[in-house]
Amino acid sequence: MFSHYIDLGWRSFKRTPLVSLLMVLAIAVGIGITMTSLSVYHMMSMDPIPDKSDKLFAVQLQTIDEGQTWWSPDNLPYQLTYKDTESLLKSDLPYKRAALMATGFSVHLNSDKVKPFLEETRVTSRDAFSMFNLPFIHGDVWSQEQEDSAAPVTVISSSLSKKLFGSENGVGQTLYLDDLSVQVVGVIKDWQLHVKYYDLNNGSFNEPEKIFIPFSLIKAHEINTWGNTNGWKHEPVKVFNDKLQSEKFWLQFWVELNNETEKRAFEGYLANYIAEEKKTGRFTREQAEYKLRDVNEWISYWEVVNEDNKIMVALSFMFLAVCLANILGLLLAKFLRRAPEVGVRRALGASKRQVFFQHIVEVGMLGLFGGVIGIIVAQLGLFGIRQSLSYYDSLANMDISMLMTAPIIAILACIIAGLYPAWVVCNTTPATYLKTQ
Repeated sequence: MFSHYIDLGWRSFKRTPLVSLLMVLAIAVGIGITMTSLSVYHMMSMDPIPDKSDKLFAVQLQTIDEGQTWWSPDNLPYQLTYKDTESLLKSDLPYKRAALMATGFSVHLNSDKVKPFLEETRVTSRDAFSMFNLPFIHGDVWSQEQEDSAAPVTVISSSLSKKLFGSENGVGQTLYLDDLSVQVVGVIKDWQLHVKYYDLNNGSFNEPEKIFIPFSLIKAHEINTWGNTNGWKHEPVKVFNDKLQSEKFWLQFWVELNNETEKRAFEGYLANYIAEEKKTGRFTREQAEYKLRDVNEWISYWEVVNEDNKIMVALSFMFLAVCLANILGLLLAKFLRRAPEVGVRRALGASKRQVFFQHIVEVGMLGLFGGVIGIIVAQLGLFGIRQSLSYYDSLANMDISMLMTAPIIAILACIIAGLYPAWVVCNTTPATYLKTQ
C-alpha cells in the first residue's frame, strides 16, 4: 500500500509541476537557512574530545586577596600564575598534567629555501600529547630529561613538516624560532579541533598550534606569551624574572583524573597547597578556593555557545515556520482541487484513513525532495560564512549527523504542515461530488 501511495504522490507532482516545484523550493530555502545556523551551533556545542572529556580538568586557584573581585562568574581567575603552574607541574603526583602557554615566533630555516613566516606556538609539558590524544606519525615527545634541562627541541605537525622540509618525516631536522635553533624530535598528525577547549582565553575557535616546545624553555629563554596576561594589583615588572614571580595570570593548567577518587585526592592536594602558601603570607583569604572543571563544564563556564547563537537558531526555525505556512496554503488549495477525485475514491470504498495517509505520504515526499535540495542551499550558506569569516572555518561545516538531520526535519515539517489539508480533504462528503460527475 505504501508503494501505491508513493506512486499516487508522484502522479500528483506531474499533474501540478509548477505548484509542486514552488513548494519544494520553499522547503529547500527554509531548510537551507535552518541547517546553516543549526550546523554552526552543533559544531560549537559538540564535545571536542568525547572519549576523555570527563577525565580532563582545567584547574583554577583563587590567589586574589580578600575583598578583591574578578570578572569571572564565580570570581575565580581563568588562568594561573607562573609560580603556581610550576609548583603543580613539579609536584610529586601520579597524575598526568599539562602546563600550557600561547606564544609565537618567526619560523625559518636560516636559509633562502623557505621564506620566514609567523607561526603560533604552544609551550607545554610532555604529558599534553597523551592527555589530548595527539597521535605521533614519526618520532616521539621529548624526554623528561630534555624537559628538565630546557633542551631546544620541538614537536611539529605533519603539514608544517612538509612545508619546511618537503617531507612528512622531519624528525632530526633543525628549524629556527626567531633566533632559537630547535631540533625536531617528533611529528604529529594535524590537530583537528572545532573548539580550542584547552585555551579558551585566546580564541575559542582558532586553529590549534602546529609547533610545540617544552615548558621549561619559558624561563631558560625568557619566552613571552602571545595570549592574555591579567593582574589584580600593581606590580613593577622590570625584568622577565619579575613576571615569573608576580601574581599575574597568563598560563593554563590541565590535569587528567580517571575517576572520582583521583579527583577528590587532587582536590585535597590543592587545598593543602593553598594552606601552605597561606602560611607564607601569600594568600589572605580565610577559606581555600579552587575549582576543577572538565572539558564540557569548562566550555559551558566560558559560554562558548552564547545566547546570540541560540537566538540565531531560533530565528532560522521561525523562518522555516513562515515557509511552512505558505506551503500549508498551497497544499490546502491543491488538495481541495482534488476533492471530486477523492469523493469518487471514497464512494468506491476507500476509507478516510487511506485517503489521509495517501496525502501524508505525498507531503512527506515533498519534504524529502526539499530536504535534499536544502542541503545544497545550506552548503552554499556555510561556504559563504567560511569565505567571509575565516574564524569560522572549522565550524561552518556539516557533519554526517547534520546531513541526515536535514531531510528528517524537512519531512517532519512538511507532514506537520500537511496534517490540516489532508484532514480537510479526507472529510469530504462523497455524495456532494458524485452529483457533479
